[in-house]
Amino acid sequence: MRRFGTQGPVHPKKNYVVSRAAELADFVMRVKEGRYIVIFAPRQTGKTTFFQRALDVFAAEEPAYFPIPLNFEEYEDCTPSVFYSGLYEDLLEAIENVFARRGAVFSEALTEFLENAEITDHFSMRRFFRNFSKFLGDQRVILIIDEFDGIPKEAVRGFLHSLRRIYVSNSPSRCPHSVGIVGVKSITQLNYDRSISPFNIQDEFNLPNFTLEQVQELLGQYTEEVGQAFDSEVIESIHRQTAGQPVLVNRFAQILTEESDIPKTESITMTHFSKAHTQLLRGRNTNIEHLTTNIRRNPRFESVLMRIMARDEGVDFNLDDDIISELATYGVIKEGADSMCEILNPIYLYRIMRAFKPLVNGLEQEYFPEDTGEVLHEYLTSTGQIEMEVLLDNFRDFIARAGFRVLQVPDTPQESVGRHLLLAYLDEFVRRIGGVMHIEIQTGRGRMDILITHNQRKYIIETKIWRGDSRYQAGKKQLAAYLKLEGTTEGYYIVFDHRRDPEPRVEAETIDDVTVWSYVIPVVQERPSDEHRQDS
Repeated sequence: MRRFGTQGPVHPKKNYVVSRAAELADFVMRVKEGRYIVIFAPRQTGKTTFFQRALDVFAAEEPAYFPIPLNFEEYEDCTPSVFYSGLYEDLLEAIENVFARRGAVFSEALTEFLENAEITDHFSMRRFFRNFSKFLGDQRVILIIDEFDGIPKEAVRGFLHSLRRIYVSNSPSRCPHSVGIVGVKSITQLNYDRSISPFNIQDEFNLPNFTLEQVQELLGQYTEEVGQAFDSEVIESIHRQTAGQPVLVNRFAQILTEESDIPKTESITMTHFSKAHTQLLRGRNTNIEHLTTNIRRNPRFESVLMRIMARDEGVDFNLDDDIISELATYGVIKEGADSMCEILNPIYLYRIMRAFKPLVNGLEQEYFPEDTGEVLHEYLTSTGQIEMEVLLDNFRDFIARAGFRVLQVPDTPQESVGRHLLLAYLDEFVRRIGGVMHIEIQTGRGRMDILITHNQRKYIIETKIWRGDSRYQAGKKQLAAYLKLEGTTEGYYIVFDHRRDPEPRVEAETIDDVTVWSYVIPVVQERPSDEHRQDS
């Protein structure tokens, strides 16, 4: 039986694989047209799997083409001379593999050429390809270079200059006929001296995350083989929470089919999804470790990410800005439909908030009054439902009690402290009552929706920063529309007011047959001066 793969490239014989038929056909067409193609995307987005499949197509189905795969990952710390020496050995091995796969043998002349050839720099590399093509007849060489970022800095410009010279030669027998460069960073980012790129002939290729239809295709393969079905809501929720990020989709499926002990005679339901989702949100996996490692690389990342999450007006997706460009390169943010930045998916948003949340904020002991029971019965009805209004009333009172001490929460931008504390407060409560909490709605425009599931009931809380009464009123309508979409009759709207003269509010109103409870909660702006404290 095949499995869902999360460690490196996946293989159709061992793993369930999204066909990406349209993308593959597009790539094959570009190769046949002789384009020099560049794809740069975050790690674990399926690039290597995709290009391996493309190479398989050319090796098995297109005898007029000679596909040569290379990988530069291990050359990162090498000198140019070591790199080109290794490149020569890699080319020999790749050429031998293609001949063996096709059941062909070297001619004596080709054997002699390969034994006597040398590659010591980009000049000799270009001559190697030119002379090698003479032994291939009508076959056209396709060069696919994975992990291109590993090329030594000192070798980048010369290597790309030689590829460009081959490309612009317009020779009918130019070699390589087509080149595919695969890496995390763009060619521009690899151009270390910031001069004009020598590879301005590149054709950029976009390999997007999985669509909902592709997630359905992937999970459908499992159902067809095993007989266990996924409820349609589960499939839609997996896609919504991951935004189709390939490793996260496969990890979700892996947890549900291999680690959850669900009898194969039962369908996979939203109850199963919630447990798997909690495991993914709180557990460790390589993709999340890449995410948190990358966002901690630069202290400026935190402030930009917090701005993206807090601002209704949005943050321009400007790739000329180094921070925006790096966050996009690492797959943390994407360009929204309105050309503004968005966190890639709700799972990343949740993990980013956790990554920047202080382990200890110093206020944990004050979340609930001292006489509150360990299991927090005061906030549950006799039937086990959460009394959300009472729970949020207590949070409002907690913020008031904490006063200026919220400003002392370590390593937290002031504009984000309210949300940080709300997440920590709710996380503590939900954990103690055995519920599940996650972020449900992707945010790029100041909106963050928290969904709590407990005792088979959903509670939706939307948070924003105060940006004026008109936006406050509009936010209520947005929440009401979302509540109706989710089939929920009540929702909670928390707005943090950072103005010097805030206007606290608690109000409930019915909008389009759903009830919206709204809280405007003041957040202290500065610690009172000693003089002010004496006067008071």
